[in-house]
Amino acid sequence: MNTPTQAGHLAPGGPGIAARWTSSAKVGVGTALSNDSHVWFTLSHGIFNEIYYPRIDQACVRDMGLIVTDGVAFFSEEKRDADSRVQWLADGVPAFGLINVSRDGRYRIEKQTLSDPHRDTVLQQVRFIAQHGVLSDYRLYVLLAPHLGNQGGGNTAWVDDFEGTPLLFARREGKALALGCSTAWARRSVGYVGSTDGWQDLKAHKRLTWGYERAENGNVAMTGEIDLLTSQGAFVLALGFGSDPESAARNVITSLRQGFATARTDYIAGWQGWIRTHSPPKKPVADPGDLTDISLAVLRTHESKVVPGGLIASLSIPWGFSKGDNDLGGYHLVWPRDMVETAGGLLAAGAHEDARRVLRYLQSTQQPDGHWSQNMWLDGSPYWNGIQMDETALPILLVDLARREKALSPADVIRFWPMVRQAAGYLVRNGPVSPQDRWEEDPGYSPFTVGAQIAALLAAADLADLCNEASVAGYLRETADVWYSCIDRWMYASDTAWCERFGVSGYYVRIAPTDVGTPLRQEIVRIKNVVAAEDTREASHVVSPDALALVRFGVRAADDPRMCDTVKVIDALLKVETPSGTTWHRYNDDGYGEHEDGAPFDGTGIGRGWPLLTGERAHYELSAGHIDAASRLLAAMEAFANEGGLIPEQVWGAADIPERELHAGRPSGSAMPLVWAHAEYLKLRCSLRHGRVFDLPPQTVRRYLVEKAVSPRQVWRFNHKIRSLPAGKMLRIETLAAARIHWSGDDWKSVQDLSSHDPGLGVHIADLPTQALVAGARIRFTFYWLEAGRWEGADFLVLVGES
Repeated sequence: MNTPTQAGHLAPGGPGIAARWTSSAKVGVGTALSNDSHVWFTLSHGIFNEIYYPRIDQACVRDMGLIVTDGVAFFSEEKRDADSRVQWLADGVPAFGLINVSRDGRYRIEKQTLSDPHRDTVLQQVRFIAQHGVLSDYRLYVLLAPHLGNQGGGNTAWVDDFEGTPLLFARREGKALALGCSTAWARRSVGYVGSTDGWQDLKAHKRLTWGYERAENGNVAMTGEIDLLTSQGAFVLALGFGSDPESAARNVITSLRQGFATARTDYIAGWQGWIRTHSPPKKPVADPGDLTDISLAVLRTHESKVVPGGLIASLSIPWGFSKGDNDLGGYHLVWPRDMVETAGGLLAAGAHEDARRVLRYLQSTQQPDGHWSQNMWLDGSPYWNGIQMDETALPILLVDLARREKALSPADVIRFWPMVRQAAGYLVRNGPVSPQDRWEEDPGYSPFTVGAQIAALLAAADLADLCNEASVAGYLRETADVWYSCIDRWMYASDTAWCERFGVSGYYVRIAPTDVGTPLRQEIVRIKNVVAAEDTREASHVVSPDALALVRFGVRAADDPRMCDTVKVIDALLKVETPSGTTWHRYNDDGYGEHEDGAPFDGTGIGRGWPLLTGERAHYELSAGHIDAASRLLAAMEAFANEGGLIPEQVWGAADIPERELHAGRPSGSAMPLVWAHAEYLKLRCSLRHGRVFDLPPQTVRRYLVEKAVSPRQVWRFNHKIRSLPAGKMLRIETLAAARIHWSGDDWKSVQDLSSHDPGLGVHIADLPTQALVAGARIRFTFYWLEAGRWEGADFLVLVGES
């Protein structure tokens, strides 16, 4: 290849304006089911949006679309000036047809889009139709914005030929792309975005006049003019990727030579082969709103090929048009919680091997102490460094669910037991308090996280029994029982102003701070994503649909009066009725969403309704025996989906703002698709089909709702220093190192010593025989650390209260 060096070939105006990503409102996401192709594409507004290569967590293109001019006065950009329709080319196969019709009626563009299953190329078959005038009245251009390696800055673009084929190239730090066309380029140019790119040239001159051949180290764009007359308006665009320009060019040329038809046939066949292995039963009469096939394709599309089993949260960047190179991750990262929920959706659809890949990925990315990172790149390296205890509990529940669904053999269970054992050990050493709740915000006790941990401990106990670790199993059940017995003490509010306002006896709060001795109405929690002057609330005055997880995880019955009262408060404060159906906010005064005027979230905003929460509420209604209500909420989830069948993270719940593409009951500017929401949809479909909640853990239901197990003890530990103990209860002391407990039940008038022991998970326990102590007794104790050979140097006190 030639590399132009003459000054006349170099584009001026570098490095260009600050790079930005683009709309998160995807109407299609796709990839070939082939390990020979490591490209993922997204579609929005009738054009390519982000394209990912060589890993699903690395975006390499901002967007690629067409511009139409007449060479004199007319300028039209399809993504802004045309109405677009999308259709799936085959059921459950993420290959897409797009029809873009200019609003002035002058032209129509028909596209078919997919990736080449045999190499790292995306292909788009295009037909341009002149609806006013004739083909020769128009000029057609393709505009491509490379953002290689998740970065818009630092890209270099140039024009060149490769082995006689004219192409456009870009590269940055070990990644390259090449753009080719099945018909001849009439003209090519590269430049800097905002100054010398093709868009600026075409807007000003209605034809490509600058012809720059190289733009170095900046935010660049590439433009090629299609020879409409030679092609008669029908052509194929091929965008190839590689570790160097030569390999990218070879991918383009080979894909064009083998042809779009071959790629389409093989792409569809690959997907249909996967669909045949697991597709859930169809209804006798087709349901036009059924998103099952689409949801399955969404889940499968979001899996890594380089690291099998790694599933990212979304091929999108929420409010991406307002974000730049400082937001590397967007949602194209692995969240263990989202990934486990997604694997549950795969199990609900019978995709057992896919779920096993997720478990193997979890096994390979677990941290040495047993937890998983808050979120991470596909190689397991953390992106954020928070700790969310549910993200350690949920993988345990996934192993147990896969076992119950017969996706794991007994030998598989044994293979995954070390992972489960490590995770359970982390929970008992660090739980039940979580540094962050499932919304990645506040520390404390939250219903979802505590419920998940209790269920996970019981599931792990069953697995321990299967693996002949009776001591571990017994300790896990004892710990679960203790935590279960404390749920109301930690998170249930009564005698508050809201009780009187809503006519309830009490309700579960969204988050309870970690000071276990202070009443909830005296505790303060911080609200994230709001201005500092408004960021504190009484803990008893923040509620969330997260409380429904107590039923989903089997620690409360749906008809429990405490749950019914909680639902009443949730609905009064968080329920949103939209033209598409009912949804709920994450919690009152949530700030994660657009501003009131529709401006994008910028660190503050107003939280909107989540279709995911509609699915979770439907599962609660099913648990309560309200099948019709659950079915209506299923229909609402379907109605929230966009024209491509993709379910968003949030929906707009206020008056329409058309200029910002915000309409009541329709997707907002947050992530779309949200893979977790599609997984919840699949689980809900399965649950309704069988008349029971698909992923309800049976262990909690049996132990607490049927057998009514009661713990004879309470636990004191350094990260959970209880102040009082009900009379008749045993006091268990837990430490992370071997100790001798020096203690007294009568203010040191008499003393006893008791050595701790480790049941097998790194927690050292000692059960003080305090059951006979009466109310008012004072239990004092201190520690002699056996390995360190020293005393703690401080005394601790627990008061015995009423039974």
